[in-house]
Amino acid sequence: MDTNIVIGRKGILELLDSGKQVEKIFLQTGTRGEFEKDLREKLKGRSIPVQHVPAQKLNKMTSGNHQGVLAYLSLVDYQSIDNVVAQLYEQGKNPFIVVLDGVTDVRNFGAIARSAEVFGAHAIVSPLKNSAIINEITFKSSAGALSHLTVCREKSISNVIDSLQGLGLQVIGADHHAEKTIDQLDFSGPLAVVMGDEGEGISDHIRKKIDHSFKINQVGKTESLNVSVAAGVVFYEISKFRN
Repeated sequence: MDTNIVIGRKGILELLDSGKQVEKIFLQTGTRGEFEKDLREKLKGRSIPVQHVPAQKLNKMTSGNHQGVLAYLSLVDYQSIDNVVAQLYEQGKNPFIVVLDGVTDVRNFGAIARSAEVFGAHAIVSPLKNSAIINEITFKSSAGALSHLTVCREKSISNVIDSLQGLGLQVIGADHHAEKTIDQLDFSGPLAVVMGDEGEGISDHIRKKIDHSFKINQVGKTESLNVSVAAGVVFYEISKFRN
């Protein structure tokens, strides 16, 4: 059995008491009773996503006696983005942060992390909900970059943007509907770049908050790039201003 998975009601409650970081909990739909109450109590104030799924999905995830609940242990040590930016300033560094809004595919997440690390990003931020989990596939797709890149998981990307702007970062977003192109922006100062999901792009409420939107120059007929490919192009262009 996967050593990063914990199953069973007692095992999950003991895991939450252990202080270990938990990536995500999968709870069988309709679970009620004393265990569900204990679980809710232990999750209070903790940034651990819980997804309600049918028993069939849990059966596919493990051959063990899961008792209606399964958890993935975190493969990364999540940090607070506010603390990360504060430390970067203290070290005299010019912050470059990547913010993901709705990237749910583990391979895309890993590939974005790979490009982010290669082109000098200091951290990558994902939301508590509606985000890819970081598992073995994510790590493999990152080609080891997730071992060298600070990862933050926050409850609200909207609040993250407010906080980053308050800390002096310019927040920009890749949007293929934008009027400005990537070569029209200055990336030399403290910076956060938002990448949205492949289908809808950046969420409407996030788009309203960012300082500038931009698009990548294209000559072909295909509407847009895969988000991980687009991220590589964007990070490369940003790196030109920071070396």
